[in-house]
Amino acid sequence: MRITVFRKLMAGEFGQVRAEMIARDHVLSSLGGRTADEALEAGIGAKEVWLAVCDAFEVPENRR
Repeated sequence: MRITVFRKLMAGEFGQVRAEMIARDHVLSSLGGRTADEALEAGIGAKEVWLAVCDAFEVPENRR
């Protein structure tokens, strides 16, 4: 998954402003205590980051 696709999925699920806030500020233990933005910068794949966000926010399977 490309980062641009990740950003579109985030905006579609949470709205643009909230998606940016979540990616920037919400620490995900499943990503080693990183935010989504930090995880992407560290080279963790966008799909893995998306699934971690989905788990943390209980996004239904059909929208993952």
